[in-house]
Amino acid sequence: MDTRDLGRRPGSMRQLTRTVPAPADLGTGVIGVPAGSDVHLDIRCESVVEGVLVTATARVRVEGECVRCLDPVASSAEVAVQELYYYPDQDVDDEEAERLEGDLLDLEPALRDSVVLALPLQPLCRDDCPGLCPSCGVRLADDPGHRHDVADPRWAALGALRPEHDPLHDPTDDEMEGG
Repeated sequence: MDTRDLGRRPGSMRQLTRTVPAPADLGTGVIGVPAGSDVHLDIRCESVVEGVLVTATARVRVEGECVRCLDPVASSAEVAVQELYYYPDQDVDDEEAERLEGDLLDLEPALRDSVVLALPLQPLCRDDCPGLCPSCGVRLADDPGHRHDVADPRWAALGALRPEHDPLHDPTDDEMEGG
């Protein structure tokens, strides 16, 4: 973005509205902004003694998948971005401080940091998503009574100790008839 018309007069300001394509990899492994989708920016550039203070609001479309059931998740997000871009000749102790390149500034790193930090770490399709059955992968929201009758393997050795005709065992009808 060009800041030439701001000059180096502290107090001068310029407001812009821009729509730009989203850069690649704007997100995490499970949720992010699709590459090339629209990023709507409302930008305010202010000249200050040290450089140019940029305050922006970014509106983006976010897509991903639920971490519990793997269903698609889509929403929109509005993210605040603020960064001070120091003049190239400004003496700054912070080596990672953003700097103007001539009269130009690169808003992408600040936008990336703000958007990624605003994304949920574990996106859900809904707050009470029950997820998938760990045994067979059935979506539990579709089958709330789903379960498996599986014997606990830690007790399997005890089953071998039980005699065939346990007096405490309740016989079934077939056993009573001699079957």
